[in-house]
Amino acid sequence: QVHLVESGGGLVQAGGSLRLSCAASGSIASINAMGWYRNTPGNQRELVATIPRLGGRNYADSVKGRFTISRDNAKNTVYLQMNSLKPEDTAVYTCKVTTWAGDGYWGQGTQVTVSS
Repeated sequence: QVHLVESGGGLVQAGGSLRLSCAASGSIASINAMGWYRNTPGNQRELVATIPRLGGRNYADSVKGRFTISRDNAKNTVYLQMNSLKPEDTAVYTCKVTTWAGDGYWGQGTQVTVSS
């Protein structure tokens, strides 16, 4: 089992920045990929960014060049630096980790609201 705790959401004006954090605990040695997803106001979940343990990053086209995902394996934490935020980035952002066995664990989600 892996437990995830997210932080860093909030309200920001368009063009601003936020940094999300997600700390993992429990069976952390089993974690491969870490990533962020978001639920839009229309309640569709979409991938924002992922980062496997062995390197590489994957981003949604809508956030490329604005968001940066990183991880600190010593702290079992994944970060999402969000710059140049737009109102359409408003969503609940949820952290997900995937184990080497393919099991997925989700955080509780954190609200990001971007005002125009």
